[in-house]
Amino acid sequence: MTGKTRIEDRGPAVVFTGVVKTYGRAGRTVRAVDGVDLIVERGETVALLGRNGAGKSTAIGLLLGLDTPDSGTVRLLGRSPERAVRAGLAGAMLQDGRPIPRVTARELVRFVASLHPHPLPVAETLGLAGVTAYADRRVDKLSGGQAQRVRFAVALAGDPELVVLDEPTAALDVEARRSLWESVGKFAERGGTVLFSTHQLEEADRYADRVVVMDRGRIVADGSGEEIGRSVGGGLVSLDPAGLTGLELASLPGVVHVEMADGRAQLRTDDSDATVVALAAIGAVRDLRVGRATLEDAFLSLTAPPDREADTAAPTVTRVGQEAV
Repeated sequence: MTGKTRIEDRGPAVVFTGVVKTYGRAGRTVRAVDGVDLIVERGETVALLGRNGAGKSTAIGLLLGLDTPDSGTVRLLGRSPERAVRAGLAGAMLQDGRPIPRVTARELVRFVASLHPHPLPVAETLGLAGVTAYADRRVDKLSGGQAQRVRFAVALAGDPELVVLDEPTAALDVEARRSLWESVGKFAERGGTVLFSTHQLEEADRYADRVVVMDRGRIVADGSGEEIGRSVGGGLVSLDPAGLTGLELASLPGVVHVEMADGRAQLRTDDSDATVVALAAIGAVRDLRVGRATLEDAFLSLTAPPDREADTAAPTVTRVGQEAV
């Protein structure tokens, strides 16, 4: 960013206050966003996670002014989303973009920059996005990873303070993903704010300062990947159950969830020491393994499949391929 003075520079980058967005007709409505409160501070990199239909895309649309909330307010860099986007304060890389034929990357970035009041210099934009080496090649002739980096350059063209990335590495190979995240990291190092949605949990854990998990239109977790793992029972105890039932294992001290699969039991516990001591007391220590819950473990626990409501009132027992009991 060039450091130019902007009005309303104080305050968070993103503020959702009691935001509700409903789709459908009377009697058959769905609350895609259901009373969301969210603050993203300037300079943060925040990952937005959730199963399909959790409300991520709707939230991003509201943030960028592509839709308006039924109730509640959305503020983007101290302004309404529409004003912030028009001022070039926010850039976006959405999923549904298509290459423009017969246009080079440099020409595309120059054109987009011309639409903004205070754009980043084109050469600087291309360098920041890692596009300089192929800037004079046609966009529709680039590889998937190269085209995605051009789309990132387009998001940077207006010299934004915030970039919003919707599934930025979908369908990219490992090397292309790494290259794109290097460019995103350079933007963040300059003080930029990044909000990205992804189905790649390892990317959220690795690249985000904070992870926000949505389920059925609501925020169900907000913190670092490690903090979220601890919040749902930070320990994992795996063993050969040796005849013990899932319900018996669920009654052990500290256990908050049990999964039975392939002849093994995996216990998620908020006190792994107490769980292991209880197992030893009943002689159930065959092939015992103890570890820490990951962000993926927490995500699966916190979010319910679309056809089933999550039951978090008591320890649950899940048998793979069957309903929880």
